[in-house]
Amino acid sequence: MGRIIAVYGAIAGVIIVIGMQISIAVVTDHGTMGMVAGYLSMLLGMIFVFVGVKRYRDVERGGVITFWKALSVGLGISFVAALFYVLSWEVYMWQTGGTFMAEYIASNIENMRAAGKSAAEIAKFSTEMNAMAEQYKNPAFRMALTFAEILPVALLASLISAAVLRKSNVLPAVQARG
Repeated sequence: MGRIIAVYGAIAGVIIVIGMQISIAVVTDHGTMGMVAGYLSMLLGMIFVFVGVKRYRDVERGGVITFWKALSVGLGISFVAALFYVLSWEVYMWQTGGTFMAEYIASNIENMRAAGKSAAEIAKFSTEMNAMAEQYKNPAFRMALTFAEILPVALLASLISAAVLRKSNVLPAVQARG
C-alpha cells in the first residue's frame, strides 16, 4: 500500500506542480483566472487518486476493497500530492523573494479602483490584506494555508474514488488470458 501511495501521490503531485508552474507563467491575473487554472490543475492531478486506489484494489486486494480502506489509500495519495504542492509553493515564494502577497494586494486594489469601489472599501480591504500579508510571512502559517487550498479537492477525489471503487463490478480488473 505504501508504494502505491508514494508512486501515485508523486505522479499526482508532479502534475499539480506542472499545472501550477504553467498557470503562474501564463495567467497574469492572480484573481479568478489564477484560481480557476490552479484548481483545474489540482483536479487533473487528483485523477491519480482514483487510478491509484483502483490499482491497489485490483492488484493488492484481488479486486475487492472496502470504502474505508479505499478512502485511506486515497487520502494517502492526496497527502503526498499536497506535500508536492505545498513544497512547490514554498520554492516559488523563495525564488520570487516572497513578493506574491504584495502583488496580489496591488492587483486587487487596482481592480477595485477600476470597478469604481469607494475609497473606504479599498482602505478596509487594504488594511485587512496587509494584516494577512504580515501573517503570510510566517512559513508555518503560509504552508498551512497552502495545504488548506488543496484539501477540498483532495477530500473530494478521495471520497469519490472510495465510493465508486468499493464496488468490485465498477471497472473490474482485466484478467490476463493464459
